[in-house]
Amino acid sequence: MKVALYFGSFNPIHVGHLALANYLCELGGVDELWFVVSPRNPFKQQADLMDDDLRLRLVQLAIKDYPKFQACDVEFSMPRPSYTYHTLQKLKELYPDIEFILLMGADNWPNLENWYQGEKIIKENPIIVYPRPGCELDETSFPENVQLVDAPQFEVSSTFIREALKEGKDVRYFLHPSTWSALCLN
Repeated sequence: MKVALYFGSFNPIHVGHLALANYLCELGGVDELWFVVSPRNPFKQQADLMDDDLRLRLVQLAIKDYPKFQACDVEFSMPRPSYTYHTLQKLKELYPDIEFILLMGADNWPNLENWYQGEKIIKENPIIVYPRPGCELDETSFPENVQLVDAPQFEVSSTFIREALKEGKDVRYFLHPSTWSALCLN
């Protein structure tokens, strides 16, 4: 079984995340996609993050009716900040029969070698890179295990949603209905 790992803060999860994940499961050659909720990303400020358990619950609510999606909280029990390399190693140890594929945005690809154990991540894992607005990549320079997927691009961000919510804006159509309902209750 091929499982794409979609790492992120999902602060909150939105329709752009879900549409990309759905595209990969239905048209991108993966059997499942796991949303790996990161409680502490070394590149993000902790103060900007919603509560860890709330972000995980919002992911669970948004994906509950689609069997090819799973919420993964493995990083909740790992040292913080979370490093992708350690999480990949842990998941391979826990699920030796699954072929994990790292999913990353085109905006992250040029910096991957600067990540903790970035060169090992590239050497040891299949990687799918998805397009991001304003990010042009030369696919011919990719290693053999890296694939650029021609997925639709969405110009929606969690930052935009958080700021709109702070301003009292109704951004329900940028979120899964379950996510919107849960955020309105908090």
